[in-house]
Amino acid sequence: MSLRATARIAADADGGLPLLVSDGPLALRRTRAAGPYTRVTVVGAMSAPLGGDRLAIETEVRDGARLLVDSAAATLALPGPSADPAAYDVRISVGEGAVLRWLPEQLVSAAGSRLRMRTTVDLAPTARLVLREEQVLGRHGEAPGTLTTRLTVRRAGRPLFDQELAFGPGAPGGWDGGAVLGGHRATGQLLVVDPAFADKPVEARLCGENAVVSPLAGPAALVTAVAPDALALRRLLDAALSQLAPF
Repeated sequence: MSLRATARIAADADGGLPLLVSDGPLALRRTRAAGPYTRVTVVGAMSAPLGGDRLAIETEVRDGARLLVDSAAATLALPGPSADPAAYDVRISVGEGAVLRWLPEQLVSAAGSRLRMRTTVDLAPTARLVLREEQVLGRHGEAPGTLTTRLTVRRAGRPLFDQELAFGPGAPGGWDGGAVLGGHRATGQLLVVDPAFADKPVEARLCGENAVVSPLAGPAALVTAVAPDALALRRLLDAALSQLAPF
């Protein structure tokens, strides 16, 4: 039987969490954080997403709040009793003067799985955002499942970034070719939105052997990376994170 679950987070400027609602496999825990951030960790309470599951996390970072969201372990997409693809939706809003660091662990697409993941972010004009996505295509020694991800970010109601990626069986041809993954099995991106970039845009540059930093048409920068495994990918993105987002 397929799961339907929606977890919800709301963070206030005083560090409070007026809304922290777990659901199904998405268990939310307030955890200790260094510095000025309120921290919420997503703990997987059961195996998910499986085929046919419909999971979602809704997060509201209210005006002036500073929130860090991470996860206790990687998310593992697995085949399930249903032939339908699983869906995982992340819906985020970040208010005026608020900061969100969205830093989950990797998403692993296991052989035979089918997952569609959609992340939608709405930012106020003075909001800041750090958002990391990492995909690992197959566990050790196995073929990947089918994975489609889409990241859409709007700032002050206007489009800032909209990108869809697809990997694995059924994805458009060339996903594993030299122009995309080049044989690598881990890929990820780091998006940083900071109003300070309006006066001092980020310069396009290489960041390690298999990563590139690109300025966006707005106060934002995107780091895109590929790597042979999850550890190498994390090292690339961590190096970029320390340079682009000291806040």
